[in-house]
Amino acid sequence: MMTCPDPPPVTVVLDPFDDALHTRAALAAHDPAAGRLTIHPTPGTDSTVCLAYDVLAALGKPIPVSGYPGRAAEPPWALAAAWILAMSTTHLTVLRAHLLDTRRLQDLLDLRSRTGVRLALVCHRGTVPAPVERMLAPAGYQLAHACAVLPGSQKPSLSQLPPYRPLAGRWLPLSALTTLVAHDGRDQRCRCTAPIARARGFHPPQMRASVSEEIAHRLHAATAHPHLAAELATAVLTAASTTQLATVHLGDLTPGATAITLHDPGGLRQGCLTHQVPSWARPFLLAAAYLRGIAGVPDEPLFTPPFPASGLPSVTRFAETCKLRPPQPRRSRPAVGTRRSQPPGKTVWPLSAAHYHYPWAVTEDMRGCPPPPSPGRRRT
Repeated sequence: MMTCPDPPPVTVVLDPFDDALHTRAALAAHDPAAGRLTIHPTPGTDSTVCLAYDVLAALGKPIPVSGYPGRAAEPPWALAAAWILAMSTTHLTVLRAHLLDTRRLQDLLDLRSRTGVRLALVCHRGTVPAPVERMLAPAGYQLAHACAVLPGSQKPSLSQLPPYRPLAGRWLPLSALTTLVAHDGRDQRCRCTAPIARARGFHPPQMRASVSEEIAHRLHAATAHPHLAAELATAVLTAASTTQLATVHLGDLTPGATAITLHDPGGLRQGCLTHQVPSWARPFLLAAAYLRGIAGVPDEPLFTPPFPASGLPSVTRFAETCKLRPPQPRRSRPAVGTRRSQPPGKTVWPLSAAHYHYPWAVTEDMRGCPPPPSPGRRRT
């Protein structure tokens, strides 16, 4: 289990009069973009999985998490730890901590050990409850009064206000996804030193800043599974196929997720290349890497589930969930006298040979979709 070498001490905040002013102040301090989380545990349950879901919900992830049995506590807590590390979360405040039992307290302490997050337990009592005292006594803790750390209600910061999203709810046609589907099987693992993609003249399709921001927002809100979000983000920024995505391992990601290497040991495509990762995509790759380290399976492909799971969508189906797809065939004009608005049809995923070294060796089936832009590399 991956652990933080020296986690900070736990802070127990006493609120003896259960003042609503202090609760409002704690909730107002919740700002995931600034690294601060405040969770209000779901009342009426002592489920440790439910508490993990509370943390994931505070991170903006959809719950419950699909793919795992309802009683499996390890995957949700591991997911929460991976996202906390990837999103640079520094503070975690838990309200109603005096109602937590030893199991849930231990899971919070394990989360602190894994991530190094500063954990504050708000107990709405005048003294430290016995279960909290027993759990924290071996490692020590520090006491604080709510009047000192939660003095009053704060005004929401600009980062807490929902951003204006002009592209919200719209399908985004991305040329990079035109080359996603491949039928040539899986490549063997390659241990090469790949050149930089730009140095070889390969340039994935460029996107406006507003489009990349919208994609990042949709990926954050669409799933709690880092490997799904990371795989789709990598496909968008590299225009890679599913075969290439399956070659990525943890060692192909640089520290800080600033670059990622895609392999092509058979020489079918543009060769093994290292792509620079833009800032919007790094949290997804970091979360996938952290989760794999927490699960203890670092040598498996990066974009496979690190825990046994079932029913998870493929990358193309997940893309459709996020309303991301390749440019679609032109729709026929409506006949005279009919309505202009037509319901959107099923997403067409073409089989493109654009990035293959020998396009004539691959059966291309664009199914009416427009071809992607040239990657900029000369073919031999």
